[in-house]
Amino acid sequence: MPAPTLPSEKSAAALITACGGRITRTRLAVLGILHDSAHSLSHDDIAAQLLALDVHHDRVTLYRTLDWLVEQGLAHRVSGLDRAWRFNSGGDDAGAHAHFHCDRCGHVVCLESIRPDESLALPAGYRPERAELVFHGTCPDCGRRRAEDA
Repeated sequence: MPAPTLPSEKSAAALITACGGRITRTRLAVLGILHDSAHSLSHDDIAAQLLALDVHHDRVTLYRTLDWLVEQGLAHRVSGLDRAWRFNSGGDDAGAHAHFHCDRCGHVVCLESIRPDESLALPAGYRPERAELVFHGTCPDCGRRRAEDA
């Protein structure tokens, strides 16, 4: 896997500053890694890419960075079958869409065209704060490998 490239540090720094955050090399790099990824990444995936970029960090700093990015709406997370969080870049409304989880390789992909139904009729007094909709199956790569193995 080639080393990821960082998007414009200026635009990443502007996003962080707009949220009132401190600009750090780890925040800039993690935001860039998430932005460049075609699918959601686990903590370990991100840590490996940080090493490839020669961005020194520790596990706690990475967890705190990811939590901060999620709290600010700059990233979102979805839980995989292994109960590990997967992260992806996203704006204010990033969590309001469905995800597809490949049960063979664990990749999670955002399905931004599919939104949880906001017109859901709940009992009186209930107010939804978030919804998660996850489809499970096989991604194209795993589907090809499965067909080749047959």
